[in-house]
Amino acid sequence: MGRQVKFVQGNEACVEGALYAGLGFFAGYPITPSTEIAELLSARLPQNKGIFMQMEDEIASICAIIGASLTGRKSMTATSGPGFSLMQEALGFAAMAEIPCVIVDMQRGGPSTGLPTKLSQGDVNQARWGTHGDHAIVAMTASNHQDIFSVTVDAFNFAEMYRTPVILLFDEVLAHMRERLEIPSPGELPLVERLKTGVPEGVDYHPYLPREDGRLPMSDFGGVHRYNVTGLFHDMWGFPTEDPKIVYGLMRHLVDKIEHHVDDLTRYREYFAEDAETLLISYGSAARSALHVVMNRRQRGERLGLLELQTLWPFPAALVRQKAEKARYVVVVEMNMGQVLQSVKAAVERPDRVSLANQVDGTLITPTSILNILRIIQGRGV
Repeated sequence: MGRQVKFVQGNEACVEGALYAGLGFFAGYPITPSTEIAELLSARLPQNKGIFMQMEDEIASICAIIGASLTGRKSMTATSGPGFSLMQEALGFAAMAEIPCVIVDMQRGGPSTGLPTKLSQGDVNQARWGTHGDHAIVAMTASNHQDIFSVTVDAFNFAEMYRTPVILLFDEVLAHMRERLEIPSPGELPLVERLKTGVPEGVDYHPYLPREDGRLPMSDFGGVHRYNVTGLFHDMWGFPTEDPKIVYGLMRHLVDKIEHHVDDLTRYREYFAEDAETLLISYGSAARSALHVVMNRRQRGERLGLLELQTLWPFPAALVRQKAEKARYVVVVEMNMGQVLQSVKAAVERPDRVSLANQVDGTLITPTSILNILRIIQGRGV
């Protein structure tokens, strides 16, 4: 089958990306605005020799995909803010036990039940810091359906490459708007398959002993190797330990395997960033409005540029610092109280030059709103 062209919702673009990447197991619980992901996969996944399970709640959902991943399946769940909150303990378990899986958080207004049918980008910091303890995480987003497809494929690739959970942070506007999606031919996009151990049956297998390149081969749980899986600090066999040297080594490994590969994990788009006097930094659906402003004002001779982040965690601080270096004004456009703003300020040399253009009422920030904020910022010479 060659390339396909469809007119789809963002939720369906995510489904198509997951199936293209080789999704084999989905477990989930309906919640607005992600429900269409489960609804579509309930039909599509069995047709692709996969397994779909509707669970009793979000805690069971993430636990189910962790179990399925251990047995060798590429696995995913989808939820929104309240469900994502319930998943945090198991998310930490997946990080500690190094179990690849993908969690889609289709963001809506919060906290609590908030605005179930309206958008927000309020879960950015929750994705990074939601589970307790020190850890690293991969979280990605996109502003259009073609990129939703691409970063979903990336998410599965990163999960398998680094043996880690990966979070996809989309939002309600992207979930329910419709636009064109071109699905690449099979084999056109590279896919990372699970690295299987070469240790034969009957030979001592170390499930948590990295190779020289840092990757950890896996053996399907329930297969030829018997090994321990725990959320406790553990040795290379998976058995719990309180040995300070082993604990420190595992902590460094869990953090470094992600933080030391920021460049490999970073996905972004840029528009006129090199000569921008005013640089907008945005992501998700807010970046659509930011791009409209940039294109419109460029036609009028104004030197505006846009850096659209698709990888939010690990935060690409070096990239942001480089792109913002020549700009007189840096304006972060997002739909929360400034969650990425804080990371941008920490990354650049002149945090006093960084301002916020935001909206937190459940509606998409408009180009007009961004322009009004820009006039205020430029007028006072921030």
